[in-house]
Amino acid sequence: MTAISPNEKKKISIPPLENGDSLTRPEFERRYSNMPHLKKAELIEGIVYMASPLRFESHAEPHANLMIWLGTYKVATSGVRLGDNPTVKLDLDNEPQPDIVLLIDSQYGGQSRLNEEGYIEGAPELIAEISASTATIDLRDKKRAYRRNGVQEYIVWQVSDRKLDWFCLEGGDYISLQPKNDIIQSRIFPGLWLAVTALLAG
Repeated sequence: MTAISPNEKKKISIPPLENGDSLTRPEFERRYSNMPHLKKAELIEGIVYMASPLRFESHAEPHANLMIWLGTYKVATSGVRLGDNPTVKLDLDNEPQPDIVLLIDSQYGGQSRLNEEGYIEGAPELIAEISASTATIDLRDKKRAYRRNGVQEYIVWQVSDRKLDWFCLEGGDYISLQPKNDIIQSRIFPGLWLAVTALLAG
């Protein structure tokens, strides 16, 4: 009979993450770190959400298009940082992994920072989510958590509905930024403009 090593015992004793689990953030992190094969899991308002396989046209391509747009802005603008699917430690009940974050570097007065492990702590100035099958979560629980934690701007692209919402935090609540001549302009990032119809048309 082969003896079980202490490390193997530890792995056996840690339950796996399951979709819908109700967990504290430390327990979520403990289970997530024990599942290195898992690509994406989020804790939103104390509930675990695990990503389904991603389709090309409904997620991967729109995601890339937003990254190109925001990447172009990042290259031309000092003091901003752009991230793809980073873990964000918001509060005790929320550790999302947004599709995209655009933040002001803490050295330039940004409101979030990188901790010793390299994770974002606090609210990035802008978060964007590509919402195909996750619209209910993105527009309800995530939106509420992002608002409460001070994410200044929040973009939700509902690909299937060919709709894009750009919310801005004002007076403690999100207002919807409306396009003028089909252009939405960020209130936080000078010069960050989006031609909505062109984006939705690919």
